[in-house]
Amino acid sequence: MAKLVALYKQPEDKRAFDDHYFNVHAPLTEKIPGLTEMKVTTFTGTPMGKESPYYLMCEMTYNSMDDLKKGMGSDEGKASGKDLMSFAGNLVTLMISEEQ
Repeated sequence: MAKLVALYKQPEDKRAFDDHYFNVHAPLTEKIPGLTEMKVTTFTGTPMGKESPYYLMCEMTYNSMDDLKKGMGSDEGKASGKDLMSFAGNLVTLMISEEQ
């Protein structure tokens, strides 16, 4: 199993971020071929009671690394990536992982 993980820093305007993320970006991403699961987590703070430096995490699961690569190279994957860079390019860190 392979995952693409998107980790987002705190946006300046959370309402505008959420509106775009959940109404535009997530629906685009859900159309990527080979995507088997998409989980979104919002961070509520740190164990020390402070605001987290991160706002949101999205874990996108694929059956294999090959499926992930094919999905990212698809028209839907490219559309999702283009949209991501347009609204959160300065906020997001992307990582690829493989379950052991």
